[in-house]
Amino acid sequence: MKANETRVEDFLSSNKTQFVIPVYQRNYDWPVVQCKQLLDDILEVGASKKMNAHFIGSIVYVHDDVYTASRIKELTVIDGQQRLTTLTLLYLVLHRLAKELKDEGLANEISETYLINKFAPEEEKLKLRPTDNNDKALKYLLRSDENEEYTAFSKLIDNFNYFKGRITEDNYQMVLAGLSKLMFVEISLDREKDAPQRIFESLNSTGLELSQADLIRNYILMGLYRRDQNKIYQNYWEVIEKLAKDETLNVSRVSDFIRDYLTLENKNIPNKGKVYIEFKSKYPTSILENLETILSGIKSLVKHYNKLINPKNETDKEIRLQLEYINRLEINVSYPFLMKVYEDYLNTIIDKSTFISILELVQSFTWRRFILGLPTNALNKIFMSLYDKVEKGNYLYSVQKSILQRSGVQRFPRNAETLNALKEKDVYNIKPKNRTYLLERLENYENREPVVIDGNEDITIEHIFPQNPDPKWKIGLGNDEYNFIKENYLNTIGNLTLSGNNGKLGNKPFIEKREMNIDNKEQGYKFSRLWLNRFIKSLEKWDKAKIESRFEQISERFLKVWEIPNINVTEDTDSSEVNIFEAEDPKHKKLEYAIFFDQKIEVREVAKLYVEVFKQLFE
Repeated sequence: MKANETRVEDFLSSNKTQFVIPVYQRNYDWPVVQCKQLLDDILEVGASKKMNAHFIGSIVYVHDDVYTASRIKELTVIDGQQRLTTLTLLYLVLHRLAKELKDEGLANEISETYLINKFAPEEEKLKLRPTDNNDKALKYLLRSDENEEYTAFSKLIDNFNYFKGRITEDNYQMVLAGLSKLMFVEISLDREKDAPQRIFESLNSTGLELSQADLIRNYILMGLYRRDQNKIYQNYWEVIEKLAKDETLNVSRVSDFIRDYLTLENKNIPNKGKVYIEFKSKYPTSILENLETILSGIKSLVKHYNKLINPKNETDKEIRLQLEYINRLEINVSYPFLMKVYEDYLNTIIDKSTFISILELVQSFTWRRFILGLPTNALNKIFMSLYDKVEKGNYLYSVQKSILQRSGVQRFPRNAETLNALKEKDVYNIKPKNRTYLLERLENYENREPVVIDGNEDITIEHIFPQNPDPKWKIGLGNDEYNFIKENYLNTIGNLTLSGNNGKLGNKPFIEKREMNIDNKEQGYKFSRLWLNRFIKSLEKWDKAKIESRFEQISERFLKVWEIPNINVTEDTDSSEVNIFEAEDPKHKKLEYAIFFDQKIEVREVAKLYVEVFKQLFE
C-alpha cells in the first residue's frame, strides 16, 4: 500500500490514465445536498486568501499494472467513486461555461487535462470510466449537443444541472481557485499484497452503510481481474440482482434472497446484519472456477424466488393465485423451502397438483397458527429444515407428515382448537390484507365467478350488528344481549360480511338493512349474490343465537379452505433436545446440557441455566 497527500488537480491531470469504476461498485447516487456542501466548500476556500488547502477525504484504487492496447493505464477505484464523479461533473460544467464564454483556451485546458485522454481511441478517451449506465450519461454531457435530449434517468444529469445553475460567469474563477486547493489522500493498493477487500470493508465501516448484498457482490468480484469481474457480473450477479427484486415496489431483495439461500444450505438462519459474514465463511474463495460453481447454484434458485416475490410472473393461473395468497400473508419464512419445491415442480419431479397442494398446506399451517396467535418465530426453523424431510417417492405425504408431527408451539393446530379461537377472535382489527384474505377465501371457495375484494373499493367489510348501532337495536335485543354482542361478537367472523352498500346500510336496524331498496338499487342483504350473505338474507332478526349459527356455517367452510391433512401420524418425541418454550414444567427434573446462541452450556439445574442466560444477556 502506498499513501500520498495529493492535489485533486494533479491526480486528475495524470497523463494517459483512466479511472475505472468496477461493476461491483454501487451506483453513483450523491444527492443535491452533498453536491451543495462540496460546492460551498470549494467557493469558500477559493475566496479565502488564508486557506491554501482543503482536505476532502481519500481515493483508494487498485493498481494492477493493466494497460490498454493504446497504453492507457487503468486504475480500479474501490473507494471515492462518488467524490471523483462529482468533481468530474464540476469540470464538465466549467468546460461548458468556458465554451459559452468563447474562452477556447480554458475549455481546451479543462477538457484535455481533467476530462479526456486526447489521443486515445473513443472507448478509452474519458479519464473517468463509470459503469455502463453512467458512462452513457457522461459521454452525453461531454458532447454538449443542445439538440440532443437525454431521456434516461441519471443522477449525473441531475447533479450536472444543479452545478450548472450555480456556477456562473461571476463566480467560475473562484470555483477554479477552490478546485486548485482541494487535497485528498491517494491510496494505491497492490492486489497481490494488500487485500483490497479487507481494506474496502474497513473504509466503508464508517461511511454510508452498504447492504449485505453490496458487501457480498464486492467480496465476489473485488478479488478478480477486471475481465473476470465482468464475466462473473454479467453471467451471474447481474441476473441475481435483476430477479431478486420486488418489481411492484422496485426494491432490491438480494440480501433477503441470499439469506434464504444460506438458510437452506447451512440449516441455520443468519442474522439479517450478518448475511455477508455467513456467506464469506461458507465460500472463502476468489478462484474464478469455484465462484462460477457457487453462483450457478444460487442463480438456479433465484428464478423461483422471483416468482415467490412477484407472483404475477407465474404464467399458470392456479399456481399464481396460491403464490399471491402466500405473498399477501408475507409467509417469507417459507421461501427457503418453497424455492426447492418450485425447482422440483419445474424439473417434473412433482406434478402441478402436488405443488398446489403444498402451497395450500403452507397457508393452512400458518393461517391456523395465526388464528391461535402462536409465535411466528417457531416457523423459521420448521421451514429451514423441512425440505430435508421430503421423500421424493412419497412427496406430499412426507411433507404433511413432517408438519403434523410437530408439537408444542410448533404444532399444526387441530380443528377444534382452531374453531374455538376463531369464534371469539377479533378479525376486524387485524392487518387489513389479512382480513381481506380471510373473507375473500371464504367467499370464493369453489366459486366459478370469484369476487375480488383486494383493491376493490366497491366491496367493503360490513358489521351486521353495527359498531355504533341505532338505539332500536337495544330495544329489540334487550340490554343484556345487546351488551354481550357488543363486547364479545362485534368484530368476530360471525358478525362480519361483505357489502357493496356499506355506507347506505350504516347503523340501521337489521330488517331495514335486509330490505333496503332505495331507488330500486337493491342495497339490502336479501338482494346480495354473495355467499357470505346467503345465511342472513332471509332471517327475521339478528341476535346472539343467529351469530353463533352463522359461525357454525362459516366454520364448516373454514375447515374446507384451510384443511388439515387427513393422515394418521404420531407426534415426534424421539428428539433428546427440547425447546425451552415447549418443555414441560422443569420441577424435579435435571438437565444434561443447554444450547444458547448456538453455544453449548454445561448445566444440570434449570435455575443455574437462567443465571447463565442472564449473565450472557447482561454482557
